[in-house]
Amino acid sequence: MDISKMDRYAAPVHFSSLPLLTTFLCGVGLLLLAAFTMLQVTATKYNRNFLKELFIAATASIFLGFGSVFLLLWVGIYV
Repeated sequence: MDISKMDRYAAPVHFSSLPLLTTFLCGVGLLLLAAFTMLQVTATKYNRNFLKELFIAATASIFLGFGSVFLLLWVGIYV
């Protein structure tokens, strides 16, 4: 296995788009987190909807998770 004959690895996301992806994904995640918090604060025990809460929390978690990964890549911590 000769290393010089291997193809060079190219990242699937260009480095210049990392700040935009980080800002967008973390921003959307924080907005969903705020919506989830407001839903928890204003809801009573009679009008809670478990599936709605689960959907908002899971979506916020996904956006914040991917935003954090792109943030780490942006600052040079390659995960």
